[in-house]
Amino acid sequence: MKTTTTVLAIVLLGVVGAGSYWLGARSQSHPADGAVASAASAPAPAPKQRKLLYYRNPMGLADTSLTPKKDPMGMDYIPVYEGEDESTPGAAAASPNQVRISTEKIQKLGVRTEAAAMRLLGKTVRAAGRIEPDERRVFAVTARFEGYVERLHVNATGQPVAKGQPLFDAYSPELVSAQREYAIALQGIDAMKDAGADAQAGMRQLADSSLARLRNWDLSPAQVTALMKSGQPQRTISFPSPVSGIVSEKKALQGMRFMPGEMLYQVTDLSSVWVIADLSEQDIGLVKSGAKARVTTTAYPNETFEGRITYIYPTLKAETRSIPVRVEMANPSQKLKPAMFAQVEVSVGGKSPVLTVPDSAVIDTGTRRIVIVQAQEGRFEPREVDVGTRGENYVEILKGVKDGEQVVVAANFLIDAESNLKAVVSGFGGHAGHGSTAKGADAAASGSVPSAPAAASMPAPAPAAIGHKAEGSIEDIDVKAGTLSLNHGPVPTLKWRAMTMEFKAANGSLLNGLKPGQAVRFEFVERQPGEYVVTSIAATPSKAPGKPMPPAASVGATSHSGH
Repeated sequence: MKTTTTVLAIVLLGVVGAGSYWLGARSQSHPADGAVASAASAPAPAPKQRKLLYYRNPMGLADTSLTPKKDPMGMDYIPVYEGEDESTPGAAAASPNQVRISTEKIQKLGVRTEAAAMRLLGKTVRAAGRIEPDERRVFAVTARFEGYVERLHVNATGQPVAKGQPLFDAYSPELVSAQREYAIALQGIDAMKDAGADAQAGMRQLADSSLARLRNWDLSPAQVTALMKSGQPQRTISFPSPVSGIVSEKKALQGMRFMPGEMLYQVTDLSSVWVIADLSEQDIGLVKSGAKARVTTTAYPNETFEGRITYIYPTLKAETRSIPVRVEMANPSQKLKPAMFAQVEVSVGGKSPVLTVPDSAVIDTGTRRIVIVQAQEGRFEPREVDVGTRGENYVEILKGVKDGEQVVVAANFLIDAESNLKAVVSGFGGHAGHGSTAKGADAAASGSVPSAPAAASMPAPAPAAIGHKAEGSIEDIDVKAGTLSLNHGPVPTLKWRAMTMEFKAANGSLLNGLKPGQAVRFEFVERQPGEYVVTSIAATPSKAPGKPMPPAASVGATSHSGH
């Protein structure tokens, strides 16, 4: 018996121990299980949903939509969310003319800016020209008496000659006769040394007259001295070159007869040449006499010649609308040949710094000039400016931009298109899709959509089952189409302002008895996005839109794509 009792006691103790162990283990595991359960039951923070305002045209046109759609080329309209057209938190209020572009879009567009700054505005005026000989260094060799070419010393055109070098020998009977007269006069003076003073004076006058005649015929002093020493006339005389240069023209031939004044040789000094450049009419006011000029030629493309403008011709060529200018330049090596083509560059510019921007920053529309100014990071503002002198890469700004302001120099046409879009859609001034005139229904019928600002301020439409009440007057009725244009007052349930728009009648019978000009009270619903249908309409005593009206007795409907 004792043995059985002992065994039962041991079994009970074992059971109690096992139960205690099981309870302890369970109590230790409960906290973790509770933590897991609480963690699983805690709601995860939901991502913040952005409010969709409208869809805009992907090509930047002034067209928006409240529902997804495609443009004529099949491109999807781009969604615009709340906050994309509004200032960033804490930022100063933006100008109505500003357009906001995200940093990602700025990088994709390749927008670059540069600060407007004070600069010396320089410009290079370019003109095409031709090299010509200096007209003051062209000499003609002629004879003042009749004679014959006895011998040619220079017998080729283009041959270089030195000053005093004989060109040809000439024989003239008249010249020989004059020399003999002078020689006889000299002999008479010697023979009449013992004669009276009057006789000597008369003979001296005869000799002087003969000598003057020889000098007038261009006998050189050396030739006259040789005649006085020898007393014998020379059969021929030499004609020397009057200057060092090039024989540019030769008409003398061996044995030919020449007459007084006939040109036999032409010698040109090419140590200095002219460049006659045809300057554009619009640049003539920038160039002054005395300005330095750089000349390049096709023959020596890597070499620049320096010259100076010495004369601006007083006449304009009507055919080319250009004015010739003369550039004088030294030509010691005679690389520059007459009739060569040349390019002339003249640097002109102001004497004091002026406010300038890069010329790529100015958008010229033909009637005005626009510059896109970066107001702050991601915000751009188009401004109309007055421009002045244009330089090589910069243009002077007289009005519209301040020193230090950042202006867009790349992708500014894209930003200007964006700002024009904003100006167009904000110019509606009323609810999206509604015109300001009584015929605004025409715009709705043609498929107009709400502007971005109006769509942004308009809440999402109520479900189609909910009706909206309004009152107003009938502008127009189209029985065949089953539509009517209503000039209605405010609609509190949709937060609409008073406006004129087109509705669709739920059935044609609702239009019976209605006529333009009637004051009505009506009720409508949105059957589908953008389509508003009048379900009841009743004539009321004539009163201004917006005041309470008695309950409606009839029904009608309408569609407007702008809502």
